[in-house]
Amino acid sequence: MALRLVADFDLGKDVLPWLRAQRAVSEASEAGSGGADVLENDYESLRVLNVERNGNIIYTYKDDKGNVIFGLYDCQTRQNELLYTFEKDLQVFSCSVNSERTLLAASLVQSTKERKRNELQPGSKCLTLLVEIHPVNNVKVLKAVDSYIWVQFLYPHVESHPLPENHLLLISEEKYIEQLRIHVAQEDGNRVVIKNSGHLPRDRIAEDFVWAQWDMSEQRLYYIDLKKSRSILKCIQFYADESYNLMFEVPLDVSLSNSGFKLVNFGCDYHQDREKLSKHLTLCVFTNRTGHSKTFTTSLENVGSHVTKGITFLNLDYYVAVYLPGHFFHLLNVQHPDLICHSLFLTGNNEMIDMLPHCPLQSLSGSLVLDCCSGKLYRALLSQSSLLQLLQNTRLDCEKMAALHCALYCGQGTRFLEGQIIQWISENVSACHSFDLIQEFIIASSYWSVYSETSNMDKLLPHSSVLTWNTEIPGITLVTEDIALPFMKVLNFKGYWEKLNSNLEYVKYAKPHFHYNNIVVRREWHNLISEEKTGKRRSTAYVRTILDNAIKVISNLEARNLGPRLTPLLQEEDSHQRLLMGLMVSELKDHFLRHLQGVEKKKIEQMVLDYISKLLDLICHILETSWRKHNLHSCILHFNSRGSAAEFAVFHIMTRILEATKSLFLPLPPGFHTLHTILGVHCLPLHNLLHCIDSGVLLLTETAVVRLMKDLDNTEKNEKLKFSIILRLPPLIGQKICRLWDHPMSSNIISRNHVTRLLQNYKKQPRNSMIDKSSFSVEFLPLNYFIEILTDIESSNQALYPFEGHDNVDAEFVEEAALKHTTMLLGL
Repeated sequence: MALRLVADFDLGKDVLPWLRAQRAVSEASEAGSGGADVLENDYESLRVLNVERNGNIIYTYKDDKGNVIFGLYDCQTRQNELLYTFEKDLQVFSCSVNSERTLLAASLVQSTKERKRNELQPGSKCLTLLVEIHPVNNVKVLKAVDSYIWVQFLYPHVESHPLPENHLLLISEEKYIEQLRIHVAQEDGNRVVIKNSGHLPRDRIAEDFVWAQWDMSEQRLYYIDLKKSRSILKCIQFYADESYNLMFEVPLDVSLSNSGFKLVNFGCDYHQDREKLSKHLTLCVFTNRTGHSKTFTTSLENVGSHVTKGITFLNLDYYVAVYLPGHFFHLLNVQHPDLICHSLFLTGNNEMIDMLPHCPLQSLSGSLVLDCCSGKLYRALLSQSSLLQLLQNTRLDCEKMAALHCALYCGQGTRFLEGQIIQWISENVSACHSFDLIQEFIIASSYWSVYSETSNMDKLLPHSSVLTWNTEIPGITLVTEDIALPFMKVLNFKGYWEKLNSNLEYVKYAKPHFHYNNIVVRREWHNLISEEKTGKRRSTAYVRTILDNAIKVISNLEARNLGPRLTPLLQEEDSHQRLLMGLMVSELKDHFLRHLQGVEKKKIEQMVLDYISKLLDLICHILETSWRKHNLHSCILHFNSRGSAAEFAVFHIMTRILEATKSLFLPLPPGFHTLHTILGVHCLPLHNLLHCIDSGVLLLTETAVVRLMKDLDNTEKNEKLKFSIILRLPPLIGQKICRLWDHPMSSNIISRNHVTRLLQNYKKQPRNSMIDKSSFSVEFLPLNYFIEILTDIESSNQALYPFEGHDNVDAEFVEEAALKHTTMLLGL
């Protein structure tokens, strides 16, 4: 299944053995049989009461005398500790201990018999008590009422020294919330006592609410009150300096009844009426910084079935899991909520749904999940294997997209996971119709490789190649709204709230401009290539800096690669790809420097190198996987061999890689185009090959063409291929290649280029009509006249046209080429 629950704590394994050992020690001197049965009966009442912010777990049970015993399990030391014993027959429903473990707050329900004889507060149904437990000392009655009271100590981020004042929340069934300020002092050494216990200052935090939730990790209180039949969600933030603020008020488009009452995450609640709760709105608030409001509506597939269980919400940090047993399981991407396709929606009798627990679960911070029924604390993890299986088996593009992103989030750049995904992609490259599978994988995986480097990476780099999604997802409708500004009630933002406010501004005003793209790189690269063709390139220092950037990327990439590569990539110069690589380094570094204020320049430079190296490494990895699968060898790198089915398969995957990178203008590993061309010559008929060259699918590199000229002999078929290739080369490269091919066709091309250069600025001058025929090997007046003109121009313009490297090209060469060409045309 997509979600795995791994037990971090189990009452039966982590507490019960310790309790048995404690009982065995205390009863070691006693004799008798039947002790084991009594022991099992004693601990039937063992259950979890609360999980505090530091992870410590408070539990309770009754001994054979009916006494209520409180214990604590320390999640760090994995040790148990006895906190307090009430020597009365009471039912506990809420409990909390302060961070120093000096005070215990508990709410207990008295039986009718206990109410009559209880000296603490006779006649009251519910007692809320505050106990000094370091050491066990005084007990103070905080509340003695006929309604339930829930208790929760605040846990500020101060651990270096004990605070002189503790804060305790009291949440009443009468729909009010109070905060008690409890001053403590040390007496007689380490003894901690409550000061002025007769009068504890208290603040009324909220009242007339119908729903409340406690965020233990962030120390926030969310609650809903009704104003003129309108539901208003409010949030109070508690701070370490003992202050608190009302952060926001948000109207909700939900209907709530004033007669209802529900609490979320105030410990394990065994006393809220389950029948009433099932009719109450299921609502949870999760901390997130994205600044969007999303409304998902899902239809139940099994309309006729009776919904007996409530919806469960689980906080998985990057995702929120929402599931209704037997009906649906959703993974909502709350970090990148823009497009619905990045969230996973499974419906119906899916085995991934049925394997999830059907009992109520309580979501805590850090992906922790508490099952109060079994007394187990789980860590919720997304299952890579299940997500990969879903990616491979589902027919829906939206589920493929979501499963791919979920799996990459789980792995976050691990080579093994990437290898599994690449293996599947290489076999199913055309599996998706709504998006480019290779493109999406490269962008998403590269994003995750540097995601953890800074908290703002989600705004600076694209995590997906898809910008819009218009394909309907079965059974799901979505409405998106930007949260209205101003949103906050206070101005002095701290921590999370500062980040959230920044993101609200980002969503509202700047979002389209933050994510990096290669628009500037594309424009500059085309400028540099144009300058190269015209021979008017700008300063060599600028170009050298760009090429040095590319060298750093390739060095960084090679340092990551532990073994030898099967494919001949990164071994040739390929100046065009190196320019593109170096320009991307320069532009991405400027992008990071603009938006990552306070981050060291050296770290930014390394992040840039890592990101671009990852892009190239993934391309190499895809190609290596296909190469290995089809068992290709280095012998295919020569043009004088025929293409096989295996070579065609690799050619196809390379073509898809090229398509994926071309629209995003991403660099390719040097040597990619050469290998692609070699495979194209092997596998394609000439007319298809030339069409691929003309349409830009195949890019002719100097390395590939030089090898083609050397490897292929001058058969009629090969001559036609060579001539067609030369005609499609840029002039400068074409001239260089022609000199490598000893053939009349190449001589003809060289001659034409030479004549073109000589005559481009030629101005006709008066000439002597008499021609010295003795200087020509053939008497053919038009040709003789033309060659004499060329000879004169060469003689007079040596300084202007030095022809470096072309010493063997002159008027005589042109004359010889012209005659050979004429002879060929006449068939002589």
